[in-house]
Amino acid sequence: MKTILVIEDEVKLNEIICDYLQEAGYKTLSALDGEEALELFETENVDGIILDIMIPKIDGWSVCRKVRKQSGIPIIMLTARGEEDDKLMGFELGADEYVTKPFSPKVLVARVSRLIKRITETAVTEGNLTWRGIVIDLDAHQVKVDDDQVEMTPKEYDLLKYLVENKGIVLSREVILNKVWGYDFYGELRVVDSHIKKVRKKILPYSDGIKTVVKVGYRMENS
Repeated sequence: MKTILVIEDEVKLNEIICDYLQEAGYKTLSALDGEEALELFETENVDGIILDIMIPKIDGWSVCRKVRKQSGIPIIMLTARGEEDDKLMGFELGADEYVTKPFSPKVLVARVSRLIKRITETAVTEGNLTWRGIVIDLDAHQVKVDDDQVEMTPKEYDLLKYLVENKGIVLSREVILNKVWGYDFYGELRVVDSHIKKVRKKILPYSDGIKTVVKVGYRMENS
C-alpha cells in the first residue's frame, strides 16, 4: 500500500483529501505545517506528497526544495494561487504537478494515482530498465540501443537511467543536477543541458523522447 503525505493547514480540507485517498486504497499521513511535514518525511516511508504552499512555520516552497534534495517521489503543489510565475517556481523546485484551489478531490486523487503509476510501471526485469528500443543493463552499467551497445560516460549513463526511471515527470535542471551529480556538486545548471545534448546523440533514433520543458527542465516521454 502506497503512503501519501498530505500537507495542508486547513484542517477540514486536509481531512477530506485524506478520506478520498484512503477510499482509493492509499495510506495517508497528515501534517498541518511545514515543520511537522519534514519530520514525517524523515521518519516515515512516503511514496508521494500533496503540498500546500501557504503553510505555517516552513512554507511549501522550502518543504519542496528540501524533499527534492533527498527524494524523487511525486509532489503535487496545492494552492489558492494560480499565477504562471508561481507554477514555474514550483516546477523549478521539482514539483510534478500544480493544482489550484478550489478543486475536485476525485480529480486530485486521480492525479496522484497517475504520478504513482508512472514511477511504479517502469519496466525492471532481470536487472534491466527498458524504454522504447533502449535497454539499460543495471548490473553491467551498459546501454544498448536496438541491440547495439552504446558507449556512455558514467554521468551520461546515470542521466539516462534517471530520466527513464522518472519518465513522464517534469524534472527541473536543479533536481537533475542534485540527483545525478550529487548534492555537493556546485557546477552550473548548464552542465545538465550539455549532457542532455550528448545523451540525445547517443540514443538515436529515440532522442525525440527527451522533451525540453521551456524555463523548467526536461521530461522523458512515457513511451
